[in-house]
Amino acid sequence: MFDPKTFSFDVEKLTDFFKQNDFTKQLSTMKVPGFDTEAVLSAQQKNMDALVEANKAAAAGYQDLFKKQMAIFEETMSEAGKHLKSFDATKLDAESAKAQGELAKAAFEKALANMQALAESAQKANTDAYEIVSARIKESLGELRDLATKLTTKA
Repeated sequence: MFDPKTFSFDVEKLTDFFKQNDFTKQLSTMKVPGFDTEAVLSAQQKNMDALVEANKAAAAGYQDLFKKQMAIFEETMSEAGKHLKSFDATKLDAESAKAQGELAKAAFEKALANMQALAESAQKANTDAYEIVSARIKESLGELRDLATKLTTKA
């Protein structure tokens, strides 16, 4: 059964298929004149490594986000329970109504602050993953440019 307190997301488990099936061995036997198979395979390995790192960064961020959500939910439920136990509608006068309104306002403001913190946490997870992939794309384009230059100078 799903237990949010022990939930963990392991990116390594998702990449086991690629680790167990080394496609580079199969592709490395291909020989095409004027085509550097090893350079392409090396670049693709770097691409896969970058994707794994990006997924790790995203997973860590989302796991942190999930833990924060659970902590906020538990805190909110605990606070709500305390207020419900102390609330007595038969003793409601202007002063206690005002106090209840202030409590509701404070709870609403805290909920908004929590939502903002969660949104920032999700944005950071996405930004971290994006930066890893973006850096690899730039590097990969440079590698492709170098490879194309080598091919055109040989021709």
